[in-house]
Amino acid sequence: MLDQPRGADILAAVSRLLRETLMPQLPANAAFQARVAANAIDLVAREINFGETVEREALGRLQSLLGRDGSLAELEADLSGRIRRGELDLQSEGLADHLWQTTLDKMKIDQPAYASYRRTLETRAGQRQTKQED
Repeated sequence: MLDQPRGADILAAVSRLLRETLMPQLPANAAFQARVAANAIDLVAREINFGETVEREALGRLQSLLGRDGSLAELEADLSGRIRRGELDLQSEGLADHLWQTTLDKMKIDQPAYASYRRTLETRAGQRQTKQED
């Protein structure tokens, strides 16, 4: 197994090559396609960097929320069923926090530059800072 460079680092280098070297030399349509490819490469790199941690943390939240073990897919299906049947709602302890964190984690991988995501992170960081000061 190779120690360096790591897969995400290789993907970042390919993305930079597409964006900084190739795209400026390509006709508009091909440059657009290269940008789409670079965006896909960046997404895969973020999945490599964050995916395992995000899934492990989601599994822990779901186990706590549902009070049982299972795979991530099983617990997500169970959560969906409980919400659909009205057994859990936004007033249920931990549910809103889990849903918010799951959404933010998905955005961290899929769209980390999205303005609303950035604002939400800043707001949540400010709220945590205020709670620590109290």
